[in-house]
Amino acid sequence: MPSRRRLRSLADGVVEALVDRIRSGRIPTGDRLPTESALVAEFGVSRTVVREAISKLQAGSLVETRHGIGSFVRAAGEGAAYQVRPDQLETLQDVIAVLELRIAVETEAAGLAALRRDDGNISVMRKTIADFDAAVEEGGDAVGADFAFHRELARATRNPHFENLFAALGTGAIPRARLPGTVPDAEQQAYLRRVNVEHTSIVDAIAAGDADAARAAMRTHLANSRERRRRAAAAAGG
Repeated sequence: MPSRRRLRSLADGVVEALVDRIRSGRIPTGDRLPTESALVAEFGVSRTVVREAISKLQAGSLVETRHGIGSFVRAAGEGAAYQVRPDQLETLQDVIAVLELRIAVETEAAGLAALRRDDGNISVMRKTIADFDAAVEEGGDAVGADFAFHRELARATRNPHFENLFAALGTGAIPRARLPGTVPDAEQQAYLRRVNVEHTSIVDAIAAGDADAARAAMRTHLANSRERRRRAAAAAGG
């Protein structure tokens, strides 16, 4: 089974190649990226790696994914003006600060999503849960699938400001995307499975149209993430 570091390195390789094509104009603004299957074949990597790479391009505001159609290159300047820089996510306090913002914003987003979502949103969220499980089984950290879950939930609010804010936060908003190594390898899969069980609880409440339950499930999920970061850092002597 490939290591998490190896999977991340493979995804970064795909990102680097695609960024080069976008910057050079070989994939012009507005054009669609090659399909997931085509990228798997071209780079000789798994679908998990390709999805991680696309999530990173989304987080960098280089591409926009239209579900059921594909991922398209954005024009320069289309990204969000507000962004969280890598140097703002270097310490435990930095990560917790972002989680506090997410608790405030995403709790309400979950309630709105329960009232406004359509079947397509539910289908995409359930697919991200399946992708998350697949990434864990391959030894990955599932950051791409995790980011995709929360971004689709934001999209389901039918309020573009929620999605734009989450896109601006990027994959750095997913706690384990920073401060790597604070969760022992022996516990990593169990830790990630608990995270995905919480995702399932959130989407179940949204699918049921229960706004109060969706808010409660999201608040619990993000509060648990905050406490997991604190405990892991303490155990690592951070």
